[in-house]
Amino acid sequence: MKRVMNAPDAFVAEGLSGFVRAHSGLVMFGEGGKFIRRRDLASAKVALIAGGGAGHEPLHAGFIGRGMLDAACTGHVFTSPTPDQIVAAMDATDTGAGCLLLVKNYDGDVMNFEMAAEMAAARHAVEMVVVEDDAATGPAVRSRGRRGVAGTVIVEKILGAAAEEGASLPALKALGDDLNTRIRSMGVALRGVTVPNNARETFSLGPDEMEIGVGIHGEPGLERIGFVAADEMIRLLGERVLAELPAHLVASPLRPLLLVNGFGGTPPIELYLAQGIAHRFFEARGIAPARSLTGTFVTSLDMAGFSITLALLDEAQFALWGAPVATACFTW
Repeated sequence: MKRVMNAPDAFVAEGLSGFVRAHSGLVMFGEGGKFIRRRDLASAKVALIAGGGAGHEPLHAGFIGRGMLDAACTGHVFTSPTPDQIVAAMDATDTGAGCLLLVKNYDGDVMNFEMAAEMAAARHAVEMVVVEDDAATGPAVRSRGRRGVAGTVIVEKILGAAAEEGASLPALKALGDDLNTRIRSMGVALRGVTVPNNARETFSLGPDEMEIGVGIHGEPGLERIGFVAADEMIRLLGERVLAELPAHLVASPLRPLLLVNGFGGTPPIELYLAQGIAHRFFEARGIAPARSLTGTFVTSLDMAGFSITLALLDEAQFALWGAPVATACFTW
């Protein structure tokens, strides 16, 4: 597998160095290069710190800046950052209001962020929101609950806006936990992912196969089926998303947000095609998206495929989504 790189063991460090150089007006490396942080910190604001393995870019570093994250800790490809990275980020970004850790629900991420919170408890007020939006992995499928996937972007944006407006640490924790009930995602892969030090794909699909319900670490999905047209793909994903959202929210007059996210190997024209079909799918079921977002935000390196995310927001949450933001990926 050909890649733009020098050596697998330098892949992440060189990629992050290039990111910081490209966006030096917004971000900088923290102590010893252990994390990337917002260049201009806001005083007396809760610090939002996220992280995970490399390979999901632009998540999380691409969302550091005003109105979103204060720091992001990156591990090796598909590997959690270490507790000392996370503690260093907390020490550098806590300006007096405490730290909120935003964690995708994977065992390694949760374990290391919990360890970091314990290590830093004497110096920082700390809360943690564990994002769990994957409709493919409810309690019946996975003992630790749903995985955190593309919905993480929505959680980071809304909590980041609330923190920028001065929300307290307990209020942010409560808001994050509420958002977890309102957001569901479902993905499909047309081709597996190849990690830099491995010549093989994490799973192989035949020319007439697709995988429904995949994760973002190259995990196989719930079901392997024959390849179908885009309308049917969206139906399969959309029906699962709706089935896994609380029925009372689906029936409520809320402000739906629709995100179509590419996994790294899907051209923009295909993502926009999926966006149009998904919009019609939900609209036909009485859930007309009030805002839409299309692009490549939470990747699995070069996996071909995409996910759809539906967030059923109340008015205050919807306003926070639209609040000003300035990061490498979002600016409005």
